[in-house]
Amino acid sequence: MNTSKSISRRNFVEKAALTAGFTALGSETLFGKPSEFNQSQDRLPREVWIATVSQHGLRAENPERMAQSILSTMGKSLPYRPDVICLPEVFLTTYVTGRLSLSEREAISGKLSNDFAAFARTNSCYVICPIYTRENDKIYNSAVVFDRQGNRIGEYRKMYLPDDEVRMGLTPGPLQPSVIKTDFGIIGIQICYDINWNDAWRSLRQQGAEIIFWPSAFAAGQALNAKAWLNKVVVVSSTNKDTSKICDITGEVVTQTGGWDRNLAVGSVNLEKVFLHSWPFSQRFGEIKAKYGRKVRIVNYYEEEWSIIESLSPDVRVKDILAEFEFRTHEQMTNESEIKNMKIRI
Repeated sequence: MNTSKSISRRNFVEKAALTAGFTALGSETLFGKPSEFNQSQDRLPREVWIATVSQHGLRAENPERMAQSILSTMGKSLPYRPDVICLPEVFLTTYVTGRLSLSEREAISGKLSNDFAAFARTNSCYVICPIYTRENDKIYNSAVVFDRQGNRIGEYRKMYLPDDEVRMGLTPGPLQPSVIKTDFGIIGIQICYDINWNDAWRSLRQQGAEIIFWPSAFAAGQALNAKAWLNKVVVVSSTNKDTSKICDITGEVVTQTGGWDRNLAVGSVNLEKVFLHSWPFSQRFGEIKAKYGRKVRIVNYYEEEWSIIESLSPDVRVKDILAEFEFRTHEQMTNESEIKNMKIRI
């Protein structure tokens, strides 16, 4: 047996165990008290409103017209006061008449992205804006993040390129994606073909990501739901096809585009919740219900033996419930079990 590899693997898992369950344990430290970033007092402290766009059926003569069409669609979300809007993969040059070279696509993307930064600033929301970006002589399929002031605060570069993008001359991004801090939580991004590899999704979660945005050329179906529950993270897709959706940490669909909402879906997620393995913690659920009543919701998935504990009150934090009742998150429990098993094997 290669002992050095076993020890290295153990160190990795032990490090992961420290970050597991981040949603429940550490967000307030990074972002201040919830009232400091709440847009409105009629929301729960960690309630996040998300809008996602589908490009299905949208056609334009040129990128400028496509930008106008997408901006118009985004505008329909404003009555909900979205915290963040996610747009489809390289949408500015998709479904556009005429042929553009890769250099032309990158140049027009950079210019028109200013309109989306302005939208973010005017409407005090984050925008996930997938465009082509350049560094030196390399061009990437990227997603740029604008904050509420319209500032560019992050960029993710697609890690895995299908053959057609390789032939186009694109360069794949680095294999270690970073998370991005916002005033409502920590986010990560993956793009389209990246869904076929789980390492980056897992890495983003271990870095504390609570929402992973997935701009894409295709919808992915149940594979997207699986990414959500497998990584215990909210997943938001925005696609060039007919389905864009928001999946909660259980993989269940919060909202999605469809026949009557063809190009826009808006919904909310509550990040003040935690994912547990039901046993043995279910033995104390009655105590939680007796103490907190309607302030806390417990949802059980009996076949999977999953349980979700969610705070429905501004004065209740799930991290405090975990501490009070000596609960561990599903991630903490499985990581700790992995460490114990590795020590026995050595």
